[in-house]
Amino acid sequence: MLCEEMEIKQTGNSEYGILVEFIVVKSERSMVIKMKLAVIGAGQRGMIYAKIASTYPDVEITAVAEPSEERRNFAAESLDLSKDMLFDNTDAFFHQGRLADAVIIATMDQDHYKQTMKALECGYHILLEKPISPNPAECLEIMEAANAKNLNVIVCHVLRYTNFFMTMKAILDSNELGKVVTIEHSENIGNFHMAHSFVRGNWRRKDLSSPLIMQKSCHDMDILTWLVGSEAGRISSFGNLTYFKEDNAPANSGKRCLDCQAAAKCRFDARKVYLPIAGEWPATAVSTVQTKEGLMEAFRKGPYGRCVYRCDNDVCDNQVTIIEFENGVTASFHLSGFTNRISRTIKVMCEHGEIKGDDGLNTIEVTRFASNANEAYEKRVIYPGVVNSGHGGGDSGLMDDFISLMKMDSDISKSSINKSVESHVMAYAAEQSRISGQVIDICNLKKEIKEEW
Repeated sequence: MLCEEMEIKQTGNSEYGILVEFIVVKSERSMVIKMKLAVIGAGQRGMIYAKIASTYPDVEITAVAEPSEERRNFAAESLDLSKDMLFDNTDAFFHQGRLADAVIIATMDQDHYKQTMKALECGYHILLEKPISPNPAECLEIMEAANAKNLNVIVCHVLRYTNFFMTMKAILDSNELGKVVTIEHSENIGNFHMAHSFVRGNWRRKDLSSPLIMQKSCHDMDILTWLVGSEAGRISSFGNLTYFKEDNAPANSGKRCLDCQAAAKCRFDARKVYLPIAGEWPATAVSTVQTKEGLMEAFRKGPYGRCVYRCDNDVCDNQVTIIEFENGVTASFHLSGFTNRISRTIKVMCEHGEIKGDDGLNTIEVTRFASNANEAYEKRVIYPGVVNSGHGGGDSGLMDDFISLMKMDSDISKSSINKSVESHVMAYAAEQSRISGQVIDICNLKKEIKEEW
């Protein structure tokens, strides 16, 4: 039996030990001397993951496949790649054979299925941006193919890796407040984020990407089923596109911000949104040239200079979903583009107390119930450890998990595809309920999906 060494890496101390970010088991069995990674899709998310991966001394980025010449060149410069390792389409990339141990797939939602299946056929392990696919039958097919080939597909459910949600999970698992009874959870998208990504941006239309609750909130479906420790039983959902449409356009407004007579009084004027934050997200998504001239040129010609009331968007800007889990826990989930801050807020109501959290403020309040209104009650506030990484440390935590997994030839991950498919079924069910007006029985839906597949 070969010798193994366990090393626990953590960011701070906690009474629950929840600041432990990952556990690396070092073994002589399957250490990879130099892990090679390729990137399919060099947009915002793809480059974030690639840059994090490139900071590891034993990881090498070997190739990039990206249709945009501007983004290919930016990736080549940022990741120090030779021109012969740049591909303008995925067919050309896959035609070269296996160029790495694993691929990061961070393309548009509708492209994930075809590219992931091809990558599995080539023998790649995969870090796959969410959603797996807008079609739950395709999610199942990817899962089955990965399992059959003994390949890892890790879905980018980064919230599971944040100290904030790991803290919530640890408190619930400690059972100090008893069983979970019901949850109120909100994803506050932020008004400018809604306009940027889901009105002007790549995820504005269901046929180009996926419904908003699938694209944005499969994260939240995943967090809810993880915290509750149960699969969903029934789902009902309501929502629509309320505000970002031509009926609400200001008088004398034009099709583009630079030609609009109403721009001076409009908070969505591209110059107000992006110029003051050049070099930061979301300005970095507008153009790779983060100067005033570069951004202004993008406003003239690109999608982010369009009037938010006159785009071709069709996804919801607000949606409410009610979930009954198989273990009897109920949850309400509120997705809204009408908030000032970008944050997630949650209230978990248990048998003996409640937990309130705001990941934007990085605070968790734990309160034990009192016997009456006048009696003093116990309350404490927890500030989870802060990690200097996107999504509250989730991006780097995910990459730690993925790279450790690749080195160890292990199948243990917080966000393996086997664990991640459930959230996609839930999001799909919510959208079907919203459209049909019916309560969706998840068990029946899963049977229908399997029959379709």
